[in-house]
Formats: sequence, structure tokens, C-alpha cells
Amino acid sequence: MIYIKFNYNNNNILGYTLKGHANSGEYGKDIVCAGVSALAINATNSLTEIAKVIPKVVNDNEQGGFLSVELNKVDASIPEVKTILDSFKLGISEIEKEYNDYIKIKK
Repeated sequence: MIYIKFNYNNNNILGYTLKGHANSGEYGKDIVCAGVSALAINATNSLTEIAKVIPKVVNDNEQGGFLSVELNKVDASIPEVKTILDSFKLGISEIEKEYNDYIKIKK
């Protein structure tokens, strides 16, 4: 199961943490893992390349299954950052609706 937690300051997403593995298919063919990974990596890269902010990123390159991305309050209020993070949350929410046996957004 992949667990995702979004961190907020008022209505702004400050960051997110992903933990676990979907295990919805064999390695290399797990579409839930692939979708979540693509969205998370794209959001993280977009923060740097498009919004020009530097989030604090912690990941487990060896085993996978863990990614934490955090921004400060000032950076989280930048319109481009808000759009990127809101879009990421929307994509993750849609995956959760379709594959809720493999992914959960923690409240």
C-alpha cells in the first residue's frame, strides 16, 4: 500500500510524503506504482525547474518506497508552486479513487 500525506499551512500545500509500495502488479508492470511515481517525480522536478524553488527532498534511492518533499511557507505561497502542488494532489486523488486497494491519502 502507498500512503500519501499532504502537509498544509492554511490552504497552501507545504509538501508531501509518500511511503510504501503499491504491489498491484509484478515489478516493472505495477501501473499504480508507475502512475504515482511519475506524478511525484514530475511535481518535484516542476517545483525546481518551473517554479524555481528548492524544496527539501528526502528519498530512499536504495529500496524506494519513500519520498518526502517540503517547502517553506513563503515558497508554498508562490502561484506557480500552488498550481504544481494542487495538480499533483488532483492526480494522486484520481489514482486513489480508481485503485483504493493500493493507495491511500492520509487525512
